[in-house]
Amino acid sequence: MPEHDVLIIGAGLAGQRAALAAAQAGASVAIVSKVHPVRSHSVAAAGGINAAISVEDDWRSHAYDTVKGSDYLGDQDAIEIMCSEAPGEVMHLEHIGVTFHRNEEGRLDLRAFGGASLKRTAYVADITGQAILHVLYEQLMKRHERVARLEEWFVTSLLLDDSGACAGVVARDVRSGRLEALIARNVILASGGAGQVYHPTTNALIVTGDGIAQAYRAGAPLMDMEMVQYHPTTLVENGLLITEGARGEGAILLNSEGERFMERYAPNKLDLASRDVVSRAEQTEILEGRGAGADKAGIYLDITKVPRKRTLEALREIVNIGRDFAGVDITREPILIRPGQHYIMGGVKTDSNGATPLQGLYAAGEVACVSVHGGNRLGANSLLDTLVFGRRAGEHAAARAQSMPMPEPSTSSRLADEARAIDEIIARPRGGGRRVSEIKAELGQTMNEHVAVYRDQQGLQRALEVVGRLKEESRKAYIDDRGTIFNQDVLGAIELSYMLDCAEATVVAALERKESRGAQFRTDFPARDDERWLEHITITAGPDGPRLGRAPVTITQWQPEERKY
Repeated sequence: MPEHDVLIIGAGLAGQRAALAAAQAGASVAIVSKVHPVRSHSVAAAGGINAAISVEDDWRSHAYDTVKGSDYLGDQDAIEIMCSEAPGEVMHLEHIGVTFHRNEEGRLDLRAFGGASLKRTAYVADITGQAILHVLYEQLMKRHERVARLEEWFVTSLLLDDSGACAGVVARDVRSGRLEALIARNVILASGGAGQVYHPTTNALIVTGDGIAQAYRAGAPLMDMEMVQYHPTTLVENGLLITEGARGEGAILLNSEGERFMERYAPNKLDLASRDVVSRAEQTEILEGRGAGADKAGIYLDITKVPRKRTLEALREIVNIGRDFAGVDITREPILIRPGQHYIMGGVKTDSNGATPLQGLYAAGEVACVSVHGGNRLGANSLLDTLVFGRRAGEHAAARAQSMPMPEPSTSSRLADEARAIDEIIARPRGGGRRVSEIKAELGQTMNEHVAVYRDQQGLQRALEVVGRLKEESRKAYIDDRGTIFNQDVLGAIELSYMLDCAEATVVAALERKESRGAQFRTDFPARDDERWLEHITITAGPDGPRLGRAPVTITQWQPEERKY
């Protein structure tokens, strides 16, 4: 395999944007993805991307809304970078071919999203992520001479050189089973979050925390792992996402009594309060017996308030989702939804250029924690995060590559170790333990029960015990496929180990944070405590398990205040 200046792991929006930026800066680039790039989870992003591009808006307003949405845990220097660079990034996307929706005047149309002071979400119907991803992939293909694409390659671990710096990865060709050491001056993790730790989740099956766990095992710190976002509107039946864009267009939430209950929880923003506020309100209604549906486990989302023509134009994908997966015509009747796991605010700790404390290793997108989302991400800030910090990581990694020689890590013994580990998984006797799928199912159920919208000491402790037991059981979990060609079974076993590391970090951090802030709501510590907990929780891998630490929150111009919507 040829060596590269910048090796990017993951081909979603963060990875593709990083690849383009690094290539434009003159670096030789390779982008590695365990699926075809346009099957990356970024394709599922529906509602839009935030930017202060209207004449009455200002990036500082966007930044304040983001700081407030984060429950003041977001680092304000990084938030200022993201919001100030947002208009230019959206204009760049439009210029390279993203067909954003336009209003009657021919300008970019903007829709309302939760926690925002103004309409500032640019969109392509409700397929915004898909539209951006395809355009970026076209740009990558234009630069095929400078950007190599290794599609359907699965990274098993990071390579370190003798100095402890990241010098590449070990990866398995899914199509043949061959292992290779891919050497690079810099590695950018852009492999997404860890949603499959939970069940149900809005996340694709490929979102298994690979990059988070790989960085953690290599010695990089994680941050804000306790902050796990539950989206207010996912299908009761299976957890599929119903975009926040529906409420942005005028849809409302109703309980079983037909009451628009958000008037009691967020009298100013109502259904467009921040996601953590709306999810808690819904869960409270359900727990207090005002849930809807056969077992009162849901809430009604009434999209009939939106004109039918507008729904069919701007929300056409959720029309299909409602029909195909819930048997509901959302243009004519309400649909049952509930809060569902959606996004990981935490991840690998980075600076505003995507650099981690581990030399040579960068991270961008949901795998990373800059931290621009803090305790709660505003809807439509995720696409912005991937693009702004993907670009910055690509540029910084390309610049760093110019001043350093190609590393020379020892690879032969490492490849032999990785091969032995995979052979050991394949050789496990059938019936000698549990199936990978059984362990994954119990993990998801446990996390959704105890580490969800509401948490307490007893439930978190129970979750930690279960995760510990599942980690032991995973070492004996057996698979059926003994072959090498497209062996998804063996990859699933490796992914399970990543998910268990991510789950353990999440539970340990949630136990440590003895307050309620953003997505972390402790019923035994229901108040926010700025005096003791206005800090990030960091986690590094120790010989006996996760080691906890603290990091300061960067405050530039917005002092913490009571958070009301």
